[in-house]
Amino acid sequence: MQRQYVSSSRITSVGWSNNILEVEFKNGRVYQYHGVTQSEYQNFINSPSLGSALSRLDKIHPYNPV
Repeated sequence: MQRQYVSSSRITSVGWSNNILEVEFKNGRVYQYHGVTQSEYQNFINSPSLGSALSRLDKIHPYNPV
């Protein structure tokens, strides 16, 4: 999955495809969040705080390390 670099204290890059959000953290770990709609992804990527937005998403979407 193609990811784009982001400005965040916790997150290095993010990508989205086929309702899967992929997040690379500063520590090098990569997680995939399942069932994330394109609208949710757009709201996430446009959020002023990606860390806070991700905290909301991980309460409602299953995720796993890659």
